[in-house]
Amino acid sequence: MPLKSSKLSWLLLILLLVVLLSACGKSGETVPPADGIAPPQTAVPEETLPPEPAIPAYTAPLTGLPLEEPLTRRPLAIMINNAPAARPQSGLIDADVVYEVLAEGGVTRLISIFHSQADNAKIGPIRSIRPYMIDLGESYHGVLVHAGASNDAYAILQRQHKEDLDEITNAGSFFWRDKSRKAPHNLYSNVEKLMEGAAKRGYATEETAVPAYTFYKENEQPNSLETVNNVEIKFQLDNYRVSYLYDAATGQYKRSINGEPHTDLESGEQITAANVIVMGADHQVLDDVGRLDVGLSLGGEAMLFQQGKVTRAEWIRKDGDIIRFIKDNVELPMVPGKTFIHVVPNTPDFSSHVKAE
Repeated sequence: MPLKSSKLSWLLLILLLVVLLSACGKSGETVPPADGIAPPQTAVPEETLPPEPAIPAYTAPLTGLPLEEPLTRRPLAIMINNAPAARPQSGLIDADVVYEVLAEGGVTRLISIFHSQADNAKIGPIRSIRPYMIDLGESYHGVLVHAGASNDAYAILQRQHKEDLDEITNAGSFFWRDKSRKAPHNLYSNVEKLMEGAAKRGYATEETAVPAYTFYKENEQPNSLETVNNVEIKFQLDNYRVSYLYDAATGQYKRSINGEPHTDLESGEQITAANVIVMGADHQVLDDVGRLDVGLSLGGEAMLFQQGKVTRAEWIRKDGDIIRFIKDNVELPMVPGKTFIHVVPNTPDFSSHVKAE
């Protein structure tokens, strides 16, 4: 009997070892506890991804900035005086897009597209219009706002029945003169009065098909490797020398004229832009006064200054559309915000009008 008992003990021991080795050999399996209660599981942290930026319900077609409701108001294309006696101007700070172009004699004028802001803000001084200014203003489907015109511009306005508000001929009651300045540098209005004038003239005051730019999304930026923080633009005369300084903290370009900050008369704030663009166009002198024809349909060279970088590109224009800027046949997006576009002559060459560093 003792021998049998010893053999039985060895057999039980061998079976127990086999069971233990079998349990240990199953990788990744957990042996349940004797009381049947599972041990607490250690949570494996999931990879934390940054939240997707919220997509605004509505955006302004010319600035890409968010809106609380759809923008249906028709744009206004307002001709703003840029003579030294007219500075600082009022309301430029609220324009969505501003074109700076040559008028006669080397002076420049500002075609300012007001769309998403400035309901009651004072705008001006307002001055006369030229044929190429009509073209630019109408490309945004805007009501043209001016005080007088060249003979060629009046011929276009009257023969083609353009929708315009002219302080001299058809809408004087929707403008006012500021006695603190001398004429002709003292004519003003605001969006509210001008829209009232448009309605009085029987023009449409709503427009849902305003041509829109494409815009960079949040955290996107130009892929140019060429860094530029200072831009200087020369048209013809030395006292119309425009410059911009990039402010990395705000992502804006601060505008100056002749080395002095270009400010808004009402707020005292310096005028800024998210996009600064220079484009070259053919300019032809038409008469002894120096009136110009500016070619705005054939395309040409352009430079886009955005987020401290410059992109060398081209501008193109299709019938019925605004001027657009492309590189490798793809439209370049705008940075959300305001845009200043400067149309300089192609002579003696485009690059002679731009200094970037």
